[in-house]
Amino acid sequence: MKKAAIYARVSRQDQKTLPMQIQTLKRYAKDRGWRVLIEIRDTASGASDRPRRDEILRAARRREIDAVLVWKLDRWGRSLIDLMASLRELTELGVGFVSVTEALDLTTTTGRAMSGMLAIFADYEREILRERVKMGMAQARLLGRMPGRPLTAALKADEIRSLSAGGNSQSEIARQLGIGRTSVRRLLKS
Repeated sequence: MKKAAIYARVSRQDQKTLPMQIQTLKRYAKDRGWRVLIEIRDTASGASDRPRRDEILRAARRREIDAVLVWKLDRWGRSLIDLMASLRELTELGVGFVSVTEALDLTTTTGRAMSGMLAIFADYEREILRERVKMGMAQARLLGRMPGRPLTAALKADEIRSLSAGGNSQSEIARQLGIGRTSVRRLLKS
C-alpha cells in the first residue's frame, strides 16, 4: 500500500476551498488504495515561501512517503521553475506526484512524459527571461544608463566624510542623507 502526502493550499484566509480540496484528495487516495500519512492545509500567497510544503519534501527525502497529491499544480509550485525543481527532486527520490484536477499523474509512464514536456517549457521560459534581461541591460547602456541599483550613497561620499569629520554618528549621517547605515559604514571604511 502506497503512503501519500496531501497538500492543499489557498492564497488567503478568507478563501473557503480547503475542505473541498482535502476531501477530493482523500477520495483519490482511497480510490487508489493509498494510505494518507501527511495532510497539510496551507495558507500562503503564490510567491511566498511555503514552510509547510517543505515538510512534505523532508518526508520524501526520509523515504516516508511514496506519493504527493495536490488539487492543482499552481497549489504546489511558486513558479514554473520552482514547480519543475520540486517535481524533479520528487522524481529522483522515487516519489510520485499527482495533480488531481489536471489529471497529471507522475506515477504513470504518461504522466512522467508530461513532466518531461513541462521541464522543456520551464527551460524555455528561463531562457526567454534571461534573453529579455540581457536585452534590457544592453538597451539601458545604449541610452547611457547603467543597469543595476543606482549609486545613491556613492554619490554622497564627500558629504558622508564631511559629516563624519564633523562628529556625526553613522546613524545620524544616514538619517540626514536618507541612505542606509550600512552604506555609510562601507563608504567610511574605504
